[in-house]
Amino acid sequence: MTIVILVLLAALAFEYINGFHDAANAIATVVSTRVLTPRQAIALAAVCNLIGAFWGTAVASTIGSGLVDTNVVTLTTVLAALIGAIIWNLLTWWLGLPSSSSHALIGGLCGAALATSSGNWGVLRWAVTKPDGSMAGLWPKVVLPMFSSPVLGFIVAAVVMIVLTILLRKSTPRLVNGLFGKLQLVSAGVMGLSHGSNDAQKTMGIIALTLFTGTKAGVFNELPSALHFLRTPDFIVAKWVIAACALTMAAGTAAGGWRIIRTMGHKMVKLQPVHGFAAETSAATVILAASHFGIPVSTTHVISTSIMGVGTVKRFSAVKWGVVGRIVWAWVLTLPVTGLLGYGAVHLLHACGVR
Repeated sequence: MTIVILVLLAALAFEYINGFHDAANAIATVVSTRVLTPRQAIALAAVCNLIGAFWGTAVASTIGSGLVDTNVVTLTTVLAALIGAIIWNLLTWWLGLPSSSSHALIGGLCGAALATSSGNWGVLRWAVTKPDGSMAGLWPKVVLPMFSSPVLGFIVAAVVMIVLTILLRKSTPRLVNGLFGKLQLVSAGVMGLSHGSNDAQKTMGIIALTLFTGTKAGVFNELPSALHFLRTPDFIVAKWVIAACALTMAAGTAAGGWRIIRTMGHKMVKLQPVHGFAAETSAATVILAASHFGIPVSTTHVISTSIMGVGTVKRFSAVKWGVVGRIVWAWVLTLPVTGLLGYGAVHLLHACGVR
């Protein structure tokens, strides 16, 4: 039972870190355009993240049962996955790099599952056809979206910005800034909601996987009746899990994430309210669509490329491509590094007698 408590605490710690690590996704643009103060923007993002977390469980199902063979997963596997993801998130936060918490968790889970199965690559579910004909697995749900969603964010944001530029070509800067300063409050709120709808569900999936694994292993057999809610015969996301993840992410968001906010909001490209509105609206649309189809995309990747898209329309040289290069390297390294961290964490936990 002790390891279950450790895993649940680690999962909530990851969710809290995700909140302040990815807070910049929702608020960097609204802060950089000075539509809201940092404190006001964080409050808005925290509330919207909280609401978004209750927006379905499709992504949670993908994380908990659609990426690795749950028959080989142990509680140690889940704990190791979370350790790997937490280490990478803290490192990239310290460096001010907006890396993907989603891919950190997925990489950690895959690496930990490989270590638990003694290097059997067959435990990774690359592509699976479900009874309804839809596809599941790492390839359709993680790898393809990892490349397609940032490209889509860039293209949609660029198109939206071009359309807005044409429509507003005869408007005065004062009118444009005033109008989109108000509209950006809406787009920032929707961005926060989309982040909650996708990212909070990832930890829900991990907790549901933990409870399913603990039930299968008989860990909960001696529980008093008051704690029978922890037992689950199948993969389900209980209402208390949703509430715990939602509140924890909101608390993390409220704690801020100033290092990444500076990178996203000030170092990549200088934005006006109309640019912030275009970037946030485009990114939120892509993320909400992904959440609907149970695809755990990186909100970091999508909003980052959306900012690049509007910046490129403004002027190609307006984007500070040196900063973008550092961000892209963080994206490329996330899955392999967290995979190695998860793999190593399993062996370290086994060496310490945790099984």
